[in-house]
Amino acid sequence: MTLETILPPERVLFDVPGGSKKRVLEFFSTFIAQNTPSLDSQEVFSRLIGRERLGSTGIGNGVAIPHARSPHCSAPIAGFLKLAEPVDFDAIDGDPVDLVFVLLVPEEADDTHLTLLGQVATIMNDATTRAQFRKCESQRELLELVTARIREQEKR
Repeated sequence: MTLETILPPERVLFDVPGGSKKRVLEFFSTFIAQNTPSLDSQEVFSRLIGRERLGSTGIGNGVAIPHARSPHCSAPIAGFLKLAEPVDFDAIDGDPVDLVFVLLVPEEADDTHLTLLGQVATIMNDATTRAQFRKCESQRELLELVTARIREQEKR
């Protein structure tokens, strides 16, 4: 299971309306449920918000990696959102977030979950990569860049 296989092109979203952390998580929950029949948007949202209550997934530098387990998720699912405007995500550094990488994993996917989170964190912790994501001016440009970074990271 690789990050590239769980992040299809249609789940790399450009210029997503933000507003608030709650709205971003609602947007993703609705979006993912529309494209994955086994998932219910309210259940996905509830699990993502539940995880946020344990501590913000805003890792700093304008990045958040919301993630949750779901019993209705048969395989890991990822989404990457570049927000139109940064939102307050209660990040550890206090900075607003404009790059959001969401992960949903099956209830029992312990090692997979941690491996995928590690891969995402490695990509998103690179200052040059973050700057390049922010300079993207289209969904296609964002998709090409995130795919290239995932492939580079997987070769290591």
